[in-house]
Amino acid sequence: MLKREIYLKKIRNFYNSDLIKILVGIRRSGKSVILSQIIQELKDKGIDSEHIIYINFEFIEFEDLTDYKELNKYIKERIKDDKIYYLFFDEIQNVENFEKVINSLRASKKVSIFITGSNSRLLSEELSTVLSGRYVSFKINPLSYKEVLELLGKKESTDKIFEDYMRWGSLPNRFEFKNENAIKSYLYDVFDSIILRDVVERLKIRDTALFNLILQYIIDTIGREFSAENIINFLKNEGRDVSTLTIYSYLDALCKALLIRKVYRYDIHGKAVLKTLNKYYVTDLGIAQIKNNKTEMDKSYAIENIVYNELIIKGYDVYTGKTKKGEIDFVATKPEKKIYIQVTYSIPNEDTKQREFGAYEIISDNYPKYVITLDRLNYEYNGIKHINLMDFLLEDDF
Repeated sequence: MLKREIYLKKIRNFYNSDLIKILVGIRRSGKSVILSQIIQELKDKGIDSEHIIYINFEFIEFEDLTDYKELNKYIKERIKDDKIYYLFFDEIQNVENFEKVINSLRASKKVSIFITGSNSRLLSEELSTVLSGRYVSFKINPLSYKEVLELLGKKESTDKIFEDYMRWGSLPNRFEFKNENAIKSYLYDVFDSIILRDVVERLKIRDTALFNLILQYIIDTIGREFSAENIINFLKNEGRDVSTLTIYSYLDALCKALLIRKVYRYDIHGKAVLKTLNKYYVTDLGIAQIKNNKTEMDKSYAIENIVYNELIIKGYDVYTGKTKKGEIDFVATKPEKKIYIQVTYSIPNEDTKQREFGAYEIISDNYPKYVITLDRLNYEYNGIKHINLMDFLLEDDF
């Protein structure tokens, strides 16, 4: 089993904290595995199994506990002494009013609580208000490329492994399957479970055909500025007449189901986040592949999506950059750190080089600027660094 050290090292400091630990990520991204690894580490430290309570709300044996009062009763009956108890609630969004149980347990018992969910409601302002800010959240992503190599037992990247990763994504369980038909079948099952459980049932969206069309449009236009007018025209060509309000509500549902992520523009000169002409990227390229309207995704946009996801894994807040003359693919920030990134598949000629490196000419600040490609030749130019994509993916930080 691959140890998700990239997340465990962040969570360990909170094992005994009374802050609620929230792990949120797309279905099958490995949240349950991380919980099992935390539980094993606690046992290795000598914690008695009776002081560890694990509930997965997708297991039928815990079906009765989706009633929050029954859940509260069940837990309190198992707390027998004043020692700390470690409570693990997997896919807790299946419990209506789960916040009441969490608050009650935290206030009345000596507990360390870990919860996971596949819906961004776990990161909403509403939840923050209910839990009074007494939580710390961790966004769990599909495997990074470095984790993929570790899972496969490979010390070095190969073109074959990368092509497979770029096409079929990195949901951990999909690597159990060795042929394309089996991988596709698995990814369709994941997609259907997301649509059914996190969209149709929870968000009460009935028109899944329309939902699929909107997702298809987003996948076909990865990395491009989103326009409601363009998607309305696209849907008209598909025989669907839809309002702008409906489109945005469905996009919001796709984001809440964690299938896609919205990326806002950042005005580099005005130093402000803009709320218009944002872009969307997919959480996992495998699901994008099965929903893609073409035989194969555009590789240039696929690697742009890969860079975006890797920046998220590396802990950056990511925006697209607006300049007075155009745009920069990504503006990535951490506390006291900012970098600019241009992404292109390769630099085959001088025109491409001028376009990618020249995008920075209008930016006068001294923050690091990069161009990321699959090229092995170093095209560093005028103080702007050129980074090979593999090197970027295999760096722990950037």
